[in-house]
Amino acid sequence: MKKFFRFLHLLTSLVLLSTAHAQEKFPDGTAISKWFETVKSTDIGTLGKKFLITDFGVTTDSTIVQTAKIQQAIDKAYTSGGGVVVVPKGIYLSGSLFFKPKTHLYLEEGAVLKGSDDIADFALAETRMEGQTVKYFLALVNADRVDGFTISGKGTLDGNGLRYWRSFWLRRQFNPKCTNMDEMRPRLLYVSNSKDVQISGIRLINSPFWTSHYYKCENLKLIGLHISAPKEPVKAPSSDAIDLDVCRNVLIKDCYLSVNDDAIALKGGKGPNSDKDPNNGPNSNIIIENCFFGFCHSALTCGSESIHSYNVIFRNNTLDKARKLLQLKMRPDTPQEYENILIENIKGNVNSMLFIKPWTQFFDLKGEKDIKMSYARNIVLRNIDLDCDIVFDVLNSEQYVLSDFTFQNMHVRASKDPVIHKEYIKRFVLNSVTVNNKKQ
Repeated sequence: MKKFFRFLHLLTSLVLLSTAHAQEKFPDGTAISKWFETVKSTDIGTLGKKFLITDFGVTTDSTIVQTAKIQQAIDKAYTSGGGVVVVPKGIYLSGSLFFKPKTHLYLEEGAVLKGSDDIADFALAETRMEGQTVKYFLALVNADRVDGFTISGKGTLDGNGLRYWRSFWLRRQFNPKCTNMDEMRPRLLYVSNSKDVQISGIRLINSPFWTSHYYKCENLKLIGLHISAPKEPVKAPSSDAIDLDVCRNVLIKDCYLSVNDDAIALKGGKGPNSDKDPNNGPNSNIIIENCFFGFCHSALTCGSESIHSYNVIFRNNTLDKARKLLQLKMRPDTPQEYENILIENIKGNVNSMLFIKPWTQFFDLKGEKDIKMSYARNIVLRNIDLDCDIVFDVLNSEQYVLSDFTFQNMHVRASKDPVIHKEYIKRFVLNSVTVNNKKQ
């Protein structure tokens, strides 16, 4: 009997050991690092001395732009060897602020760092916008080459965007061909060229342009954020919640996202030779989980400025009033590859479940004659329970090749168009898929 129990104990130990060592994998088969499993609240007590902005002459008068004094607090934290810039309860108006290595931002509960509605209060410099490195207006909060940077707390970054939105739509009435950048607007948060960044707990609202933009970041965690911009009564144009631009190893978890554009957009470059530009590059190893998506143009979008996005997992998310679940924007002026994308364990409602069509907004071949072919492959949607208008909102086009798609364990109710066009995709597998209670 003792031998039996020793054998049973050994067997149990081996099973537990095997389970412990069983590692999740990205869609291409590579192991998912333990880094993605570890989520810790930012402990500002470990980040150095605290620098309260009100100790630098910043007042609680929300009508005064106090950029210079707030920047003094950041600069003092930097020259002191690092520390945490603390914004206390109250509303503080500012233009562009610049965080430096070993400096951090903490927004106390009730604190609002609010952007000026005068574009002249924002710096004009070389930056990254819409898949290009160009001279444009910087964000309210900027952080470049700041490994280990954090923003935390229960306060708010408020873009104060109403005046910008109204001006944008007025310009569109005057000139329907105006671009998104023609109406001069700042972003809310821009982090670039940095590793080991965590943004957690705060609210990001009312951005004049993109809400948060991350360029060339590695090991980025966005945890427990509330990101919103309205669709009415005045639409907040181009207010993308999260734009990932040449980023690697990204965890987006436990967030609420509702904006008048794409919730999460994977970018990286545009144009006929964008794949040869060292400023551009792929997005890879991205996990988006346990999030709630309110109104948005798409919960997850590849494009419109993207050359290669791969190893993306979008799981355990709920959608309510999103226009699209997954959108692949296929630019005929840009060589694109979207591959190894897994969408799983999704519930809620959308207008279109899968949306794939040519994207020709501001199309420019820059003198070249032939369009650039794009490819989407190894795309899996499984464990999906959705109410929608259109299941398969896909245009069959010679501008791109779609291959190796799988729909699995899918239960969808479609009020307008329930048809799945298998002939549009090479090697398209449907396994346990019902639309309006009819097996496909």
